[in-house]
Amino acid sequence: MKSNRRSFINLLLGVGSIGALAATLYPILSYLIPPKIREPKVTALKAGKVDDLKLNSAKIIRFGRVPVILIRADSGQYFALSATCTHLECIVQYESSRKQIICACHNGVYDLSGRNVSGPPPRPLDEYLVHVIDNEVIIAERKV
Repeated sequence: MKSNRRSFINLLLGVGSIGALAATLYPILSYLIPPKIREPKVTALKAGKVDDLKLNSAKIIRFGRVPVILIRADSGQYFALSATCTHLECIVQYESSRKQIICACHNGVYDLSGRNVSGPPPRPLDEYLVHVIDNEVIIAERKV
């Protein structure tokens, strides 16, 4: 009879210890591994007024979590391309004197349509659509 009582008490202590351990570890693990929060998917955004960007200039805009370079050519035409180089994901810049997009990390060169002209980039920059509506420049995701 004593061994049954002893086994029962050991079982209760074991279950209680496991419960206490779980009650202690769960909040710690919940803090260290936060839940994934879904970000809203951006499909279009206003980049500003038409007059905000001078001819033969560019600016980088955040399109959700992705940087996009908006270029206004001498002709007034707008180009929107991914601002992340396809080689090692450096941020590209617009070189107004050469009218080209340059990646300063490894001398990658792109033309205004995003095609890789020279250097190590393996593929062209991703393109975005640009619409001018009511004097507002709007960048939209290109449907594939």
